[in-house]
Amino acid sequence: MIKQKINGRTRAQESTSAIERMYITMRHLFNRGFYKPMGISGETLREALLLLRPEIYGTIAEEKTELDGLLYVIDRLPEGIEECRFINLTSDEGYSESHFKAIIPPKRRRNCYRIDDEQMNIEITRGRSEIYDILTHLTFLFIESHKIAKKVIISEDGATTRDWIKLEQAVASGNKLTLQEREVALTHTGNILGRTFHELKVSHAQFATKDKPERLLQIIYWLGKLAIEEVIENKKRTITFSPVLRERLGHHIHGEIWADNIKSELKKLNLLDRPVHIISANMHSVMNAFFAPEALKAVLKNQSNFKMYEALSLEENEALRNKVKKVALQNGMTFIPDQSGTNIDVQIFDTSKLKISDLDLPVSEKVVSKNQPVIIVMDYAFGEQAYETIDELLKPVKNNGVKTHLNIESISIMGKAGILDGKKGDVMIPSAHIFEGTADNYPFKNELSKNDLQACDVDIFEGTMVTVLGTSLQNKDILKFFKDSTWNVIGLEMEGVHYQKAIQAASKIRSSINENVKVRYAYYASDNPLETGSTLASGGLGTTGVKPTYVITRKIIEQILN
Repeated sequence: MIKQKINGRTRAQESTSAIERMYITMRHLFNRGFYKPMGISGETLREALLLLRPEIYGTIAEEKTELDGLLYVIDRLPEGIEECRFINLTSDEGYSESHFKAIIPPKRRRNCYRIDDEQMNIEITRGRSEIYDILTHLTFLFIESHKIAKKVIISEDGATTRDWIKLEQAVASGNKLTLQEREVALTHTGNILGRTFHELKVSHAQFATKDKPERLLQIIYWLGKLAIEEVIENKKRTITFSPVLRERLGHHIHGEIWADNIKSELKKLNLLDRPVHIISANMHSVMNAFFAPEALKAVLKNQSNFKMYEALSLEENEALRNKVKKVALQNGMTFIPDQSGTNIDVQIFDTSKLKISDLDLPVSEKVVSKNQPVIIVMDYAFGEQAYETIDELLKPVKNNGVKTHLNIESISIMGKAGILDGKKGDVMIPSAHIFEGTADNYPFKNELSKNDLQACDVDIFEGTMVTVLGTSLQNKDILKFFKDSTWNVIGLEMEGVHYQKAIQAASKIRSSINENVKVRYAYYASDNPLETGSTLASGGLGTTGVKPTYVITRKIIEQILN
């Protein structure tokens, strides 16, 4: 019994050490300016990732190729990156003014530019967390590529298996394959990847896009091709960090521009003297909660709130979303598209222009007309970027040498998080955040409680949330330790500590805002990384996320307006 406990703890401790090693190594490589991921300089990252075996990367430590993890990673990196031997991480250095076309990954808002056949530039404007995220994904990608090379190289002079030759022919044709040709290619690819024909057929459909129906085959081919060239011809892939990025990182350059744009808009709208409530959420839930019932009453007659919100979340219903947005812009909403590089859009709601009688929320018209609060909704930040943006936003407005303190009454954070004891779509209400790998802890009084959401027919968990250095680095051993330890951890996310650090600095130390500013944190579960098939790599929430999103949003609005 004692031995089992010791072994269990040792595995969790080994995993924690591996994560710390990865971050120390990544910072060292960043300061150095370049490294070769599959060379000696990238060895520590590879070894640490293989030791960790994160849930999101599935079979990374096995011989067979990980397909769900590959799809997750590819959707967060620029199209064509598998074809590039040189990957350059840059700051915002003016490429948007060039002839290069911005490539934006489908699941991560970041500007990337294909410089030539061999080089991809990726703009880093969200701080260190974004660098860690990209380097971790690239390390996974290159490990998988060498699995392919290992399977297909049969002699030192570079001769390859028949399976590889057939895959190469299928991709080189450049044509859309017939069903027969595709199934032949999938058969050979399955042999290379150590996967069944059925698994390849399912993955092929998941990877396929309208423009690239054979995307899976192309990605596998190019990953293998560059790995073969590394092994046979010593053409090493290289990751570099631009001098400008190394100089700018950590100086809040993008966050300051972002915050100044918001304050400038508040001044233009004559809202600087009004009580301000900040909400970190998405760009649709607050707007829909305010304006969808009125905007869509003729279109979606007799629909319940949540059915209406579900309809708005469907990809094909863009016309409905535009209808709501049009009504919102006519009734007190101002939209500020990001121009700072943070990739965080903002909405400002002037509640004095709301028609309270049109709302389907239990809101006091008397309180709203008396206080006329202003609600600032900011899109999700990414990791450490949460500190940079909120820290800058809470600073006083400077005007002709005079400082004006914003009247910040509350800060509400609604986010997605992994849950450790529940399922997708459940809600987590934290009482504290702890920072992974440290003893740093941030307890706070949460204005939201389990009782507030009890009647909403969703499962709710209360306890501590852990802010992790990267969701893609967690494995079951670490997560079980969090869950079973006296920290009482209910879930994991990437921003909580960074938000709370900025709020406490502004309220308790700098006195930029009210010392007793109200804070609200609530998360809905996007995945359960302890359950096989329920990790982030298993796919999105779909409509499962609609109800918890709006349960939290509506309660935040109710508390603000009452």
